Amino acid sequence: MTVRGLRLAPFRGLRYAPERVSSLAAVTSPPYDVVVRPDGLRHLETADPYNIVRLILPQTEDPAARHRQAAETLRRWQADGVLARDPHPALYVYEQRKGDLLQRGLIGALRLSAPEEGVVLPHEGVIDEVVADRADLMREMAANPEPLLLSYRGDGTRTGATAVIEHATRDAPLMATTTEDGFAHRLWAVTDPAELAEVDAELSRHSALIADGHHRWATYLRLRAEQGGSAGESPWDYGLVLLVDTARYPLQVRAIHRVLPRLPLKRALDLLDRAGAAYGQDGAFRVRTLEAPLDEALEELEDTAGNAFLLTEGEGVFHLLDRPSPALLARTVDARQPVAWRQLDATVLHSTLLDTIWQVPDRPEDIGYLHHVEAAVEQAAAHGGTAVLLRSVPESTVRGLAEQGITMPRKSTSFGPKPATGLVLRTLS
Repeated sequence: MTVRGLRLAPFRGLRYAPERVSSLAAVTSPPYDVVVRPDGLRHLETADPYNIVRLILPQTEDPAARHRQAAETLRRWQADGVLARDPHPALYVYEQRKGDLLQRGLIGALRLSAPEEGVVLPHEGVIDEVVADRADLMREMAANPEPLLLSYRGDGTRTGATAVIEHATRDAPLMATTTEDGFAHRLWAVTDPAELAEVDAELSRHSALIADGHHRWATYLRLRAEQGGSAGESPWDYGLVLLVDTARYPLQVRAIHRVLPRLPLKRALDLLDRAGAAYGQDGAFRVRTLEAPLDEALEELEDTAGNAFLLTEGEGVFHLLDRPSPALLARTVDARQPVAWRQLDATVLHSTLLDTIWQVPDRPEDIGYLHHVEAAVEQAAAHGGTAVLLRSVPESTVRGLAEQGITMPRKSTSFGPKPATGLVLRTLS
């Protein structure tokens, strides 16, 4: 029988033994796709010999041996007692706090569902090469090393999963740490059968939006097809997730910026001028130069109506693009898509600027995707390229498109706060 709705199963988590590491904060990491700079990777590797980055982003001289090394490292850490399995299957209440920001959710093993079932809604496409790499890693390790982030909309009351979460947080946590980004993290285990049943009863009535982790979700589905059992009895039929009720704990939605290391800013502007000659006096876009600090330039971007982007090759001087030519948009943006999709900044960026005017291929060596605006500006300056800074998209827009089965251009949004990697792992053996 097909089971509709979210089904979150308890599991015996694999967690760091505090006495075996310098600190729990020193062994955690951001999600694998946020650790994008070599200096960030080195910082994590040197923070503690057992930092989780050695499992999620293993480094070897022979690239073909990376995943095998991660699997061997995982087995060694378990044998040495660095990672220890909890005694009982549990759902894990996970709390993140920083200043006035408080987020709580449940970490568990989610029953995987086919896209057509509409239980888990993606809103972005994926790159096959990235999915293949993640699948090679998880297959070799037989583990889900980090949860992806899913959001669902509860009824806003303190019942069901919310009641279970708040009840758990009255007790002493399994672990507590504060990472260098200032976030305090706490984890509790929920093992009581009645509470687990209460969570299941509520979640089974809901669907969820993939907030962060599209490639990991696609990886889970690929591995289920390869390894899973026909009756849903295989551990590969489940994947590690963090579920957050955004009616109770709204997520933050931020932009993901682009860095074009092979496109100098002068050439980007020259190509805009050439394209503009075909679209009358106003050109392809209006371009205004802003000599201002980064924060002031970003404020100007936020206050601009319609599609708008900031271009820069480094701090201090920015070029604000807005008012794209309607004729240009009509020629470059897919008219078969809904209006909400056609009006996305990411749609116009990829369809009009990257694909048509600048002709930049969507390859890692040509486009970098960075979550932090300062890092994007630094990368552009370091490579002599162009940073394209974007604005965030409201969650309601993301969810509305996902419910129609419409995917946004990839890396259109960054939901957060993202769960720290390394607090709890799930093995499949």
